[in-house]
Amino acid sequence: MKKLYIETYGCQMNVADTEVVFALLAPHGYERTEDMSEADVIMANTCSVRDNAEQRIHGRIEQFYLQKKARPEVLVGILGCMAERMKEELLESGKVDIVAGPDAYRSLPVLLQNAAPGQPQINVQLSREETYAEIVPVRLDRNGVSAFISIMRGCNNVCSYCVVPYTRGAERSRDWHTIVREACDCGSRGYKEITLLGQNVDSYIYDGCNFAGLLKMVAEACPGLRVRFSTSNPQDISDEVLEVMASHANICHHIHLPVQSGSDRILEKMRRRYTRAWYLDRVTAIRRIMPDCAISTDVIAGFCSETEEDHRDTLSLFEEVQFDAAYMFYYSERPGTLAARKYPDDVPQEVKTRRLEEIIALQNRLSLESNRNDVGKRFAVLVEGPSKRNPEELCGRTGTNKMCVWPDTEHRAGDTVEVEVVDCTQATLLCRLV
Repeated sequence: MKKLYIETYGCQMNVADTEVVFALLAPHGYERTEDMSEADVIMANTCSVRDNAEQRIHGRIEQFYLQKKARPEVLVGILGCMAERMKEELLESGKVDIVAGPDAYRSLPVLLQNAAPGQPQINVQLSREETYAEIVPVRLDRNGVSAFISIMRGCNNVCSYCVVPYTRGAERSRDWHTIVREACDCGSRGYKEITLLGQNVDSYIYDGCNFAGLLKMVAEACPGLRVRFSTSNPQDISDEVLEVMASHANICHHIHLPVQSGSDRILEKMRRRYTRAWYLDRVTAIRRIMPDCAISTDVIAGFCSETEEDHRDTLSLFEEVQFDAAYMFYYSERPGTLAARKYPDDVPQEVKTRRLEEIIALQNRLSLESNRNDVGKRFAVLVEGPSKRNPEELCGRTGTNKMCVWPDTEHRAGDTVEVEVVDCTQATLLCRLV
């Protein structure tokens, strides 16, 4: 057996893709290793959403190349979005033997077989059909608690700032039969939680089955599994989905609903296809149908031409929604996107940084307030494992996706326990066993 080492960067979809790659290569004599120094093949599954992510990969390629210089027989591969976007540059570096895009993983055995010094191999062809539907992934969760299930690939929204449609191709949904079968397989293997993944899960449609129908089928076929999903798009999330969530106890009450900006002018420039009022209407619907549902979001500070008034609109929307958590970034121009072609990146870096810091400070306060509201409440928590800071404590998440820690030396990963919140930080609920 040859040893295969893969580092994974970026979103949960990339984690799921890495699991598919291990599954595709296993029948061809490759087994997983977590020790790069013993690997015959070293790969990185990459992200191109922000420039910082790509810069990290460039640094890792240098480290991979050191392994290659010490052991010339080692093959280095770059997979995923960065492979799709920077194929020529990667090949011309002379440090990479394999370049494979997100739809080309089935060709990896042949690419690896044909790779040789001075003969790098590449396949970055995008597909309108590929979903890897029948592949049983090699799960990477060491504790065997949570599993990712990809339900669709690609994206049709083409937001002006986003590189994903260019690196992952057009949207296509996976056969719901294979999704339900994979979910049941996870349950039979002892997993306690699954997350259904897509760039925009609410636009899932296969053979007349929409996302609400899929969510209902998965929840009912696997009543012993907690079910999560990500990511929802504000213009597509329906009351039907919310009603399914509310009527099934094993579907977690947490929705990640990226807003990106609170300004209608900026939303239009981003090509987000909804308005501030539409977004707030969806939040109102969520809270009407599931009052206990947590809402998290993504936001971009300093998008092209953003003014102080636009920025204040974002801050006021955060205040109005009272998000439980947020992923916050300043705008990073991505080559090839509509924004890069059409709009100057004209907000000074120091202004982007200051606005981002203001958003972060506000969200830190909102997260702390949200957590304080949970003090005294009891939650069923799925144990993920020992706390990073204290081996005498365990950690796990509520159905609303809040991290809990509590003193416990009796339970183990995969158990479900009841805890009571006694205190909190802005990031964590501090609990005791009930």
